[in-house]
Amino acid sequence: MVQRQLPKPAELFELLRFKKPELDGRRRRLDAALTIDDLRTIAKRRTPKAAFDYTDGAAEGELSLARARQAFQDVEFHPDILRPARDVDTSVEILGGPSALPFGIAPTGFTRLMQTEGETAGASAAAAAGIPFTLSTLGTTSIEGVKEANPHGRNWFQLYVMRDREISYALARRAAEAGFDTLMFTVDTPVAGARLRDKRNGFSIPPQLTIGTIVNAIPRPWWWYDFLTTPKLEFASLSTTGGTVGELLDAAMDPTISYDDLAVIRDIWPGRIVVKGVQNVADSKRLVDLGVDGIVLSNHGGRQLDRAPIPFHLLPQVVREVGADATVMIDTGIMNGADIVASIALGAKFTLIGRAYLYGLMAGGRQGVDRTIAILRDEIERTMKLLGVQNLAELEPRHVTQLTRLVPVAQPAPVRAPRARTGSSAKA
Repeated sequence: MVQRQLPKPAELFELLRFKKPELDGRRRRLDAALTIDDLRTIAKRRTPKAAFDYTDGAAEGELSLARARQAFQDVEFHPDILRPARDVDTSVEILGGPSALPFGIAPTGFTRLMQTEGETAGASAAAAAGIPFTLSTLGTTSIEGVKEANPHGRNWFQLYVMRDREISYALARRAAEAGFDTLMFTVDTPVAGARLRDKRNGFSIPPQLTIGTIVNAIPRPWWWYDFLTTPKLEFASLSTTGGTVGELLDAAMDPTISYDDLAVIRDIWPGRIVVKGVQNVADSKRLVDLGVDGIVLSNHGGRQLDRAPIPFHLLPQVVREVGADATVMIDTGIMNGADIVASIALGAKFTLIGRAYLYGLMAGGRQGVDRTIAILRDEIERTMKLLGVQNLAELEPRHVTQLTRLVPVAQPAPVRAPRARTGSSAKA
């Protein structure tokens, strides 16, 4: 029989713990977000469909993005036991400078469209966290504006080579003069990918007021208030601002981009140069032979060539071939600090976050970006402690197994040319 008694008042009072109510609605929303996916849910609720889908979507059937995320989910960790790791060191030396965490903010275009603070929020949050921030050629804050938001931190500049080469050259020189220390030369966007969500939404820069956008805006008046009461949305580095995203990219990019362009930019840029968008081992080796400082394994977040290689699957091969000679980094599909830990264990020196940063931005501006960084930091530290490692250098390939869903089919043998016939059966 269970012995029962009336609870004593003193014991009841010990159970009563009332939290001080949070009156700031934004802070209350962000504090409740425990994962990047939670931030995505908030962002979707607060952002018009066209702007959200531009961030969230990818090219065509969105297979490249789905496969990249699945690859991280298909990780099996192998922890060491009885290895104390109470305090972990997440800092790393990357491209000649420090970063407090093994990730930085990736370049994203049209950022003020997602939330009016845009790149200023990202750069200032990066400064506070001690991590690099990368400004896109298609950014909506100027090079000088980002420098002002992050005056003492690491600023990187992502460069597209445009049809009018002088525009690209001038941007590189401006970024160098502003003290940006690394140039991210992007090679996977000779033309725009088929981003079908954008086409179906009629997404354009600047956004157009239609019956559909007005109806969609009714439950999101705060976004439109910010949009209509802040400076005009336009590219800070380009003069052309009208048209769909695909039209803008096709007008700005050049399908004739080649290794010759890389050589010219290398001569112009005084700092470190990284090539972003590498998708095979052979290109990695050639780039290292040409003297680049680093490469980013990336399929542009799945936004260009659908069915492109999965960067995380490619990582061990590239590290084995060129990891001793250049800095190998990775992006695409990162949604959890454990994804970052797995990448470092397999040889990546650094990672970049794009959508995860934008989900936080849409969810709560600068505070939302801070929350993104805090969530990823907590996940990285917790994963390292559970693996029994005290610093990033202790992470090794043995800590990770990539479970395989997509197994390449053996390549068919090349077809041989028919042999010439001889004798009476030969045809004239």
